[in-house]
Amino acid sequence: MKIWGRMVENNHLLKDMTVTDDSNDTRTHKIFRAIEEICGEFDIVVPVWLDSNIRDFKRHKKVRFTRDNFVGEAVDFDYLEILILEE
Repeated sequence: MKIWGRMVENNHLLKDMTVTDDSNDTRTHKIFRAIEEICGEFDIVVPVWLDSNIRDFKRHKKVRFTRDNFVGEAVDFDYLEILILEE
């Protein structure tokens, strides 16, 4: 599985990275590990999943975390987007 994470502000890419996970773990575990790795690299807290995020991710293999998802943390970007490039 290959997952791309990108941090965007004012339609400009601030940071991005790709995580590849070839383990035999479940899809969900791979996704959560990738998000933790991306957030660690970007030095931000792991976002909270809202019901709308889960629906979008299931439907489009893409999720956008906005400031509302970063509880108790001030963020200096518009959104963090996670996209599955290949499974």
